[in-house]
Amino acid sequence: MATAESVGDGGSGAAWAGVAPEAARRLLVAAVDAFAERGYHATTTRDIAGRAGMSPAALYIHYKTKEELLHRISRLGHDRALDILLRAESGGGTSAERLAEVVRAFVHWHAEQHTTARVVQYELDSLAPEHRAEIVALRRQSDAVVRRILEDGVRDGEFDVSDIGGTTLAVLSLCIDVARWFSEEGSRSPDEVGDLYAGLVLRMVRAGA
Repeated sequence: MATAESVGDGGSGAAWAGVAPEAARRLLVAAVDAFAERGYHATTTRDIAGRAGMSPAALYIHYKTKEELLHRISRLGHDRALDILLRAESGGGTSAERLAEVVRAFVHWHAEQHTTARVVQYELDSLAPEHRAEIVALRRQSDAVVRRILEDGVRDGEFDVSDIGGTTLAVLSLCIDVARWFSEEGSRSPDEVGDLYAGLVLRMVRAGA
């Protein structure tokens, strides 16, 4: 079985090392890369098997359907993203410090693991209804992390936010969108993008105003 800690970027086999057996891991890596490059609906099981160096029939030994592959990727990715948020939130400090750390960590993951994150964040509607509901529940837990910090900051006078729900959505959307455009060939590292976005979000909530 895979754990949230094992989830990394699609092209790096080592990042998915917790997925077993090895053939299932190869297929998962291939699916991440194919879905990110072509989109879920344009990708065939033959495409995935070919990228993994396997026959199409071999895929069905480990995954009954293409959607099952997407669900596994999405579940592992969302588990990891939620874990990152909860760890950052629990670091202590003022609301501003906690919010900055949450944004920094969330942005870093979406930049460093941008291939995986694109699939995890932008293929939600390709999941079967029961799987989509499961992932939406995880997303709500992630939303709740940011919402709690904003509510604490408003209560303590650190933040000037009139619409906590709307601001929660804006903060998370800002972080998630990094996966769409980030490139290793760009001018900023994941750490630098994380620091930049943490500062932008603090100005958004007018921390210390």
